[in-house]
Amino acid sequence: MMRCAVKGGGYVASSCGDRRSSQAIGPSGVRMSAGSGFCAGVRSRAADLAGLEMASLRGGVEGLFRPRYGRVRATAAVDPEDVPLKKVHAKSSGHVLPYVGVACLGAILFGYHLGVVNGALEHLAKDLGIAENAVLQGWVVSTSLAGATVGSFTGGSLADKFGRTRTFILDAVPLAVGAYLSATAQDVRTMIIGRLLAGIGIGISSALVPLYISEISPTEIRGTLGSVNQLFICIGILTALLAGLPLAGNPAWWRTMFGIAVIPSILLAVGMAFSPESPRWLSQQGKLTQAESAVKRLYGKEKVTEVMYDLRASGQSSSESDAGWFDLFSKRYWKVVSVGAALFLFQQLAGINAVVYYSTSVFRSAGIASDVAASALVGAANVFGTMIASSLMDKQGRKSLLITSFSGMAASMLLLALSFSWKALAPYSGTLAVVGTVLYVLSFALGAGPVPALLLPEIFASRIRAKAVALSLCMHWVSNFFIGLYFLSVVNKFGISNVYLGFASVCALAVLYIAGNVVETKGRSLEEIERALS
Repeated sequence: MMRCAVKGGGYVASSCGDRRSSQAIGPSGVRMSAGSGFCAGVRSRAADLAGLEMASLRGGVEGLFRPRYGRVRATAAVDPEDVPLKKVHAKSSGHVLPYVGVACLGAILFGYHLGVVNGALEHLAKDLGIAENAVLQGWVVSTSLAGATVGSFTGGSLADKFGRTRTFILDAVPLAVGAYLSATAQDVRTMIIGRLLAGIGIGISSALVPLYISEISPTEIRGTLGSVNQLFICIGILTALLAGLPLAGNPAWWRTMFGIAVIPSILLAVGMAFSPESPRWLSQQGKLTQAESAVKRLYGKEKVTEVMYDLRASGQSSSESDAGWFDLFSKRYWKVVSVGAALFLFQQLAGINAVVYYSTSVFRSAGIASDVAASALVGAANVFGTMIASSLMDKQGRKSLLITSFSGMAASMLLLALSFSWKALAPYSGTLAVVGTVLYVLSFALGAGPVPALLLPEIFASRIRAKAVALSLCMHWVSNFFIGLYFLSVVNKFGISNVYLGFASVCALAVLYIAGNVVETKGRSLEEIERALS
């Protein structure tokens, strides 16, 4: 006689001759308990099949997602003999951390290449003969953004074709060559080419780093490790700031500032040559033996059976080839792809670049005359907020952090707008503006900064993941470019106070959009999330 009970956890089989119980996770997290009937620890094949059938009726992950995504259906035709006997709770983070650290070299380079030109621009303009040409100086700054847009698209296709680690190695080429050309440039043309190549490199990195980290991270700490990407971007920006300190005594130091970036580029290539490929990409390519080896290196041999079962279940339920670019706009995927693009659009339209741009003048009004001190305070707030987000990501969840973050940003923007326009606050305007700026950056770092890059690889199906992440990052770079292009014109026309009110409104809209369209993903494997959203 066998009895089944759906509890939404795992699969438990017990025998009359053996009091030990064992657990394993079915495709949708269904817990089955089998009573007397099979002795000597022999597991019932019928019970396994029943577990898979019950999973299709009452998927454990269904409760986390809104009804519009449809009923969860676990249709993977998995051999019951492959169902793992118990879910292993061994900590595997120690195996993964070195490879996450290698990938984060790409995040450091991302932040460094974005920040290095700010301190060096005045000095390189004099050396290259463009000190009086604001247009060419603008090209030196913005060319990297154009390159990043191209790189984000290229990165998705390369990651699908060659795999994640080999794409990292290829990415090191434009990063290193771009840094070298920028450091040795004797004319503005060479400098622009160097900045373009570096931009392509950071564009690829911007899509590839969160993708690789999400695919190799254990489910229980994927949020924490995923948010490390944003933390290292902040560290890269701060490093660029510190690298500019010797410029005051040595104007030619700007060449060394650009040249330093060659070193982490080479380390990235060497490190990735010894890093395991993403097991999920290998499984998608049908390379299950290599995927098993990668799982063993990443999580330890104790987790191989459990992770490979999940990968096989996902692969058999979705055995389609990698999607093309036009597939992203199909009815099947457009809903989830539009969510990814919208998150990055809200991130940029919420005004982070404007706040950073005006932070120097804001701090001067409060008596902080040092530009370096102002930038350091903003950078420190960003790093501190990101560290808090990392600790909360797997506890509070992605969606709640996003809502809290955009709510705090809206309130901070309102405070900034009032500090510039409300006459009653004039005696305290400088202090209030500094408080508003720091609170805004802290709020941004708490969710709007790190969460989109983490959430996107989680909600995209494996066959569209690389390209969909690349498309969303392209939205980031395009909106960043146009905001930088027209921001000053809009400020001159409407005034900074009204612009800040506009940013506050965007943040409020973002809260409403996230509440109605973003799903929570904490505590679920990528395969479980994919089955739920299919």
